[in-house]
Amino acid sequence: MPQYRQSKSLFQRVGWLGLLLFVPWLWSPAHASAQESVLAVFPMRPFNFDVALRQQNFAPNDREVTIQAGLTALRYGNLEVRASYQYFSVHAQDFKTDQHSVFLNPRWNNFIDILDFPKSMPINRIIRHALFGPLEDRAVPYVGLLAGAVMPGPGNDGPGHLYGGQLGVRFPVAQGLSLDIGLQYSRYGVEFQGQGHEAQQWVFLTGIRF
Repeated sequence: MPQYRQSKSLFQRVGWLGLLLFVPWLWSPAHASAQESVLAVFPMRPFNFDVALRQQNFAPNDREVTIQAGLTALRYGNLEVRASYQYFSVHAQDFKTDQHSVFLNPRWNNFIDILDFPKSMPINRIIRHALFGPLEDRAVPYVGLLAGAVMPGPGNDGPGHLYGGQLGVRFPVAQGLSLDIGLQYSRYGVEFQGQGHEAQQWVFLTGIRF
C-alpha cells in the first residue's frame, strides 16, 4: 500500500507538471501563429498617421504639406489589406496644387518565410540573419501593392488612377507599437497647370505604427 500511494503521488505530480507546461504552450508563438490564420475584418491595427511639413523661402519659395492616415481593413494570417488616405499640397509663387488620394494597400507579411528550405540550413533564416542580425526573429518584412485614385485627375473632370508597390520591414518594439521602414513607388494620373499626365514618385517612409 505505501508503494501504491507513492506511485499515485508521483503520477499526480507529473500530471500537474504537464498541465503547467501545457497552459503556457497555448500562448506560445507557434500556437499564436496558427490562430492568426483567421479572417479578421477591420481589425484596425496597425493604424498610422503621418504628417510632413516643408517651408522653403528660396529656390523656389514654396510650402509643402503631406498628411497620410491608414488602417488595416482586412487580415488573414500573414496577408492584410490596408486602406489609406493621403493629402498632398504644394504652394509656390506661380502655382499651387492640392491632391487627395485614396488607395488600398494589400500586403504579404513575412514573405521570405516561403523559402523555408532546405531543413539543414533554411534560406529564409540565412536572409533574416544577414539583413536583421540580432533582430531576425522580431522583424516582419513585407511586400505590398498600391491601387486607388487621386483627385484631381487628368482633365480635372474626375479621379485619376494610382498604382504602385512597396517593400519594407516592421519591427515590434512594444505591445501594440512598432517601427515601420519602407520604400514605396507609385504612378498616378494628375492635372497640373492645364495639362493631364502620369507622374511617378519614389518615397522612403519611416514611422511609428500602433
